[in-house]
Amino acid sequence: MKTGHTIPQAKRILSNRLMWAACLGATTIAVLVLSALLITIAIEGTGALSWSFLTSFASRKPAQAGIIAPLMGSIWVCAICAIVAIPVGIGTAIYLEEYARRSRIKSLIQLNISNLSGVPSIVYGILALVAFVRFFGIRTADDAWTFGNAESIFYLQIPFGPSVIAGGLTLALVVLPIMIISSQEALRSVPQSLRQAALALGSTQWQVVWHVTLPAALPTIMTGAILSMSRAIGEAAPLLIIGGFLLVFQTPANLMSDFTVLPLQIYNWAGRPQSDFHKIAAAAIIVQLVVLLAFNTIAIIIRQKLQRPLQS
Repeated sequence: MKTGHTIPQAKRILSNRLMWAACLGATTIAVLVLSALLITIAIEGTGALSWSFLTSFASRKPAQAGIIAPLMGSIWVCAICAIVAIPVGIGTAIYLEEYARRSRIKSLIQLNISNLSGVPSIVYGILALVAFVRFFGIRTADDAWTFGNAESIFYLQIPFGPSVIAGGLTLALVVLPIMIISSQEALRSVPQSLRQAALALGSTQWQVVWHVTLPAALPTIMTGAILSMSRAIGEAAPLLIIGGFLLVFQTPANLMSDFTVLPLQIYNWAGRPQSDFHKIAAAAIIVQLVVLLAFNTIAIIIRQKLQRPLQS
């Protein structure tokens, strides 16, 4: 018997079909736009791709220009970013989820982390300019602290100035909130019964985290790492703020070397009026996409290998 509060079957079917059509339409539009963009880049940039393009330095002549300096700079900067952001992000998430008790301070920290994940990256560039490049004005380049041999790969100078390590630390600031939040969500997804069972067997809190919680959450944490590094490799604004160069005629030799990255080089070429520079900018975009896919593939392989022991 029908009542006034029951939705007729025909309306439910209609609303279901309308929702299906809306979702399909949105997906189709997104795929078409992305496909058009990728096809346009491929058409413009494929002709400029060559071994010489990959191994040459920048030049005023488009036919002689290459991307070896920004390519190596991107690898250096992203490697430093990953080394800093991933361990710090995971460690912070473990503390907040496994050790910190509920309090106003924890709530305040959590609120600030959530807010920082939405801050424009250029703000991080301003912060990094003050903290890393200028070291809050405590020291200048003339009276900088130096550590190690200038010819060593680990040579350091404080303040860092517009160097590779400053760029890597800047990107680490940008992606750190994302890394923390994604790691927290991964830890929350681990069933509480696993923790309770380990504690009942006499394990300490750290043993539970190291042997139970973290291994179970690592595959999901790696997904967060992939998203974080995907954002880092495409950032240009914060690196411009700290003094990243648009043209560099050498590859980084140590942590204090001058650097440029692929997004800055693409920005430089795309802003020039000559059409030939637009073609090599498209070629550089293709290379950046390949590098991004390579990083993501490595992370996915690691994630799958971590999942197998847990599933077995």
